[in-house]
Amino acid sequence: MRKVRQIFALRSDNTLHRDPIWNFLPAAFLSLLVVCGAVHAQTPTPAPPAATPEKVRTQSKDPLNRDTPQSAATAFLEAYHAKNYERATKYLDLRKLSQGERAKNGVELTEQLGQVLDRDAQFDVAILSHDPEGEPEAGLPPNCERVASFNVDGKKTDLLLERVTLRPGHSIWLFSSGSVALIPQLARITSDSPIEKYLPDPLVSWKLADTPLWRIMALLLLAVLVAAFSRLFSRGAICLLEPGLKRVAPRMDWSALDAFIAPIALLLAVAGFRAGMEWIGPSARLRPFLENTVSLFFFVALAWISAKIVDLVAGHLRGVLQAKHASLSSSVLPLLARVLKIVISLFMIAAVLSSWGYNTTTILAGLGVGGIAIALAAQKTIENLFGGVSVISDRPVTVGDTCKFGDRVGTVEDIGLRSTRLRTPERTLVTVPNGQFASMTLENLSKQDKMLFHFMLNLRRDTTPDQVRKVLNSIAKILTEREKVEAGNLPVRFVGVGTYSLDLEVTVYVLTRDGDEFLQIQQDLLLRILDAIQAAGTALALPTQASVSYAAPEDAQQPQPASNGRAGVGARRNGK
Repeated sequence: MRKVRQIFALRSDNTLHRDPIWNFLPAAFLSLLVVCGAVHAQTPTPAPPAATPEKVRTQSKDPLNRDTPQSAATAFLEAYHAKNYERATKYLDLRKLSQGERAKNGVELTEQLGQVLDRDAQFDVAILSHDPEGEPEAGLPPNCERVASFNVDGKKTDLLLERVTLRPGHSIWLFSSGSVALIPQLARITSDSPIEKYLPDPLVSWKLADTPLWRIMALLLLAVLVAAFSRLFSRGAICLLEPGLKRVAPRMDWSALDAFIAPIALLLAVAGFRAGMEWIGPSARLRPFLENTVSLFFFVALAWISAKIVDLVAGHLRGVLQAKHASLSSSVLPLLARVLKIVISLFMIAAVLSSWGYNTTTILAGLGVGGIAIALAAQKTIENLFGGVSVISDRPVTVGDTCKFGDRVGTVEDIGLRSTRLRTPERTLVTVPNGQFASMTLENLSKQDKMLFHFMLNLRRDTTPDQVRKVLNSIAKILTEREKVEAGNLPVRFVGVGTYSLDLEVTVYVLTRDGDEFLQIQQDLLLRILDAIQAAGTALALPTQASVSYAAPEDAQQPQPASNGRAGVGARRNGK
């Protein structure tokens, strides 16, 4: 301002005195500046722009999308269809229920409400308001919006969403507490079951595991019916299939198909019960138990059928191999069938655990670690297992063979995974662990191609050489002329002079593998040999001793020792 005054003063000194109008310009300019300053001082400072409704709505948005009636209903249906019932209960106003009633009935009410909305053909979530304030409607309480309408006992009943203020500035839409109280009744009215509408109220209201009593009774009746009809159906199916199977494979024994009736009946019963369970509709609390039970019986039926197929194939192979490979068919095939059945059982257990939601990979890994500990603790069992494999693979004996094991004799009846069972001549059953049986020295008596007939013949010590020659010739003739006797070059021979006998040795083979026939031939040979000895005028030596006293000479001071019994017998004979 000072510079402006100086300028105008300079101008006034030099030029303004010449033009009168310039005398008013400084005052006018100063007045203009004063007016502009006053106006600027009176002009208010502009306020910051107010937050838009959209921003306010974003800042107070409910994490469960319960801001508007439409978003609340949509979010509830999404949680219900995803079977996330715990989340879905948060869209119901349960404040009038106690904490215990919420935990007990909350999930069931949520499931029933979802079923009611799904079954209502007039319900459309798109017609609900998407305004946080809702759309007021005549005849409805304030802050409420109609979701659907139903006819209950001749009266119109509305299912409502209500705007609830949780805290100042935060309001959400929930299914009203009055509508929550009506849910069980609405579920019954809108039920898709054709009979529930006509049942007495106790059968519908009384519940077990959150399932109405009539559904429990229906499930039990369904189990009985499918068990009866499935057995009849499976028997009829087997009868119809058997003629066709006989044409396809006439050599197989299809009479064993009767063993498939029970497992096929179980499989059909499981399928029928599973289909009927969907129609009956058990509660969400009971359904997992029923599904787990159904899956268990389903895999048991499959394993049972697989085991019967193994038995059928093993029986057919046993019949084919019986003629040429009897030992293979009687020992290896049964063991192989048992191993296959064990593998089938293990797969069945793994499938059941997987269907129940368990991580079978983790279980198998745990079994691998635990298997080491089990192997250390079950060394004898594993030893017996490998002993059985050794016996079957080496085949020192097979089922049906008579063998000598240790100091005992028996016939092998079964070679199992853990032990071998043998029938003794006393008709007792001996069970020997395979680990011990495999380490024994086994003598297979059934593998004899011929049987040895061998014994020592002791003639009396007083037998003459001519009598010995006669006995040798007679016995040799008997042995060479007898059928089924392999005599060899020297079947009987004089082998020595003993203290009390003359010893002859008889050695031949009887050409038979039948023990009873061998005993018959041995008996006949022994009797004929005794006849030959008697015909030669001699006899067999007796292993006895007798004391005979001799009279001592009168001048003898000491008695003479007694002689042997044979000599004494000869003395008496000479005395005669």
